[in-house]
Amino acid sequence: MNINRRGIMLVIASPSGAGKSSITRNLLKSDNNLTMSVSLTTRPMRDGEIDGKDYHFKAIEQFNSLKGAGQLLEWAKVHDNYYATPKAQVDEMIASGQDVIFDIDYQGTQQLYEHCRADMVSVFILPPSIKELHSRLKTRALDSDEVIERRLKNARIEIEHWAEYDYVLINEDLAKTSNEVANILKTSRLARIRQNGLANFIKKLQIEIDEI
Repeated sequence: MNINRRGIMLVIASPSGAGKSSITRNLLKSDNNLTMSVSLTTRPMRDGEIDGKDYHFKAIEQFNSLKGAGQLLEWAKVHDNYYATPKAQVDEMIASGQDVIFDIDYQGTQQLYEHCRADMVSVFILPPSIKELHSRLKTRALDSDEVIERRLKNARIEIEHWAEYDYVLINEDLAKTSNEVANILKTSRLARIRQNGLANFIKKLQIEIDEI
């Protein structure tokens, strides 16, 4: 019997450079029922990014208008810019059984907990060491030394929130960690709370028993 399933909001968080973006890309490539939540941001667009695909790039005035109208599921200020999740698109996907992955920080995760805890599974990714984290930030060559220093300082704050997540993984090997997150997602899909049609199926079994 086909039992409809409610979608999962899979949150993956980590300090910058610990691997959450790479893990997210690996999951999206290997799982057809998983889609990325496209966040809204007020930060400038980087070279190669596409509006509506990588982010919904908005001016601060537009962000404030959406927030004031209650159209954001969560929002946070990170590195002097705002990031947020549009509410309507996520609600629609989850209701249809589509799993949605979120690349957000602890501030956004806390807000999602307040409104959507039953739909959420959260994973926090740690680097094997701060020395390795610094090396990864330097190697990817996306930020200036000043920005890297700020990201490392913010990493301390982010790591302090590790105990708020359902799962905590140390990313020593990207392929291994990606596989571990995929297994967490697969297991979460089987949870009783996500099986919308299960109660009706149980009633059907009980009727069949009475008819014997």
